[in-house]
Amino acid sequence: MTRFAALLVFCSFTATAAEDVDLSVANRIRTEALQNSQVMDHLFYLTDVYGPRLTNSPGHRAAAEFVVKRLQEYGLQNVKLEKWGPFGQSWRLTHFSASLLEPQYMPLIGFPLAWTPGTNGNVTGEPVLAIIHSEADLDKYKGKLKGKIVLTMEPKQIEMITQPLARRLTDQELLDRQNSDPARFFRGPGGRGGNFAIPTPAEREAAAKLRAKTNQFFKDEGVLVVLQYGTNGDGGTVFATSAGSRNPKDPVPPPTVAVTPEHYNRIARLVQHNIPVKLEFDIRTEFLNDSPDSFNVVGEIPGTTKKDELVMLGGHLDSWHGATGATDNATGCSVAIEAVRILEALKLPMARTVRIALWGGEEEGLLGSIAYVQEHFARRDTMQLGPEYNKLSAYYNDDTGTGKFRGISAGGNDMVVPIFEEWLKPFHDLGAIAVVGATAPPTRQPGGTDHTSFTWIGLPGFGFLQDPMEYGTRTHHSNMDFYDRVQPGDVMQASAVMAWFVYNTATRPEMMPRLPMPKPAKLETASR
Repeated sequence: MTRFAALLVFCSFTATAAEDVDLSVANRIRTEALQNSQVMDHLFYLTDVYGPRLTNSPGHRAAAEFVVKRLQEYGLQNVKLEKWGPFGQSWRLTHFSASLLEPQYMPLIGFPLAWTPGTNGNVTGEPVLAIIHSEADLDKYKGKLKGKIVLTMEPKQIEMITQPLARRLTDQELLDRQNSDPARFFRGPGGRGGNFAIPTPAEREAAAKLRAKTNQFFKDEGVLVVLQYGTNGDGGTVFATSAGSRNPKDPVPPPTVAVTPEHYNRIARLVQHNIPVKLEFDIRTEFLNDSPDSFNVVGEIPGTTKKDELVMLGGHLDSWHGATGATDNATGCSVAIEAVRILEALKLPMARTVRIALWGGEEEGLLGSIAYVQEHFARRDTMQLGPEYNKLSAYYNDDTGTGKFRGISAGGNDMVVPIFEEWLKPFHDLGAIAVVGATAPPTRQPGGTDHTSFTWIGLPGFGFLQDPMEYGTRTHHSNMDFYDRVQPGDVMQASAVMAWFVYNTATRPEMMPRLPMPKPAKLETASR
């Protein structure tokens, strides 16, 4: 027996149960989730058939229509696309090829960044290095870039991989997270905290202004293509998102491509050694302006005796475009769909109404969930309450990949800790054992993922703690985020845990405890 398991056994005999749980229901949920699972079928359609799902793109809309039909087939009511907006223009990639032609032929691994245009056919050109760190750097290259393929980043120092790309959390790591030091959340002057820098609103605004000026400069100079490597990864895994803007009034950059850093570095070294180099690109993209508003997908299982009270679950349906958005976030959507399927299939009576919501515009700043909570619950700038503010018991979110649910974060609401501990006990054998985040600070701004749109206005919103797997090393916003990277046993387990938490919240005599209502505050643009 491990140290952590021994501690759990000790606690089970010494702690007074905070909640009554129906183990027969837990057994039925487990059986349905593990023996009759449809979660990978949901995932197949969201990825292989309809992915990628960039907000408001044809793939996103087709995926949403598929979800509506599937939820209706399962018996949910009030299933619909609920409009919010404006979002702006959408975008899609329809063709891409890239090659090094000289000094020797080599196909390039990568993809164009979102909201950048195509090349108007096949183009060839000479690469040049034009490293941009600040607005002052732009003057160095004025009049020198017309018809060039511009490399804007310093060559990347690539380190040999000495650690596994995928891993699960250990018992000790779960213990450490449960017993975290509150001081690690301290933010000093300028919003700095922990071991990393949190960008301030001024820093985010400055970065956005520099990008807009750089895009306009490259366009004015007549740059043919901008070439970069991804924000993370190597070995053919490219992590990248956007270089242009969903706002049609912002400057449109030249076609911008991210490639694996090994290919980028080869081109940069050839340029630095004055070896003649020729690159070729054929990029076709579309800017989509036909529907500037976007939508969330919602549906309900009506409650019985307290049907005006709500329990919500969900994740974001939109994705980036480098792959099919499997672990970000078809997994979370599939788990939520499967959880409501399980509850409907078992015909479990629940006092409160259960509402699933699959959000749009998460990748651009939690846009869909922020719009939803302001419409249904409260505006944070005034804290003027909406019709359902006092009706929501809790919202549960899934958005960190394929990893098994190892527990849940209390998000600073220590009143829910003993409740969640009791709910997790029937799933200890499946690895769901930890309640973390009891001392976390209040949500300063919505960010990270969609449950923070709820906690920012004072509603109980919770995200599950998952095994990291390959999320940060292989799949998150990358060209390898495909169905194959999802672990079936993990999402089956997650579906069972999600359904169990929703069931207990919907049948609990009281609503979930809340933190005090926050004071009015201004919404800042969420950092993605």
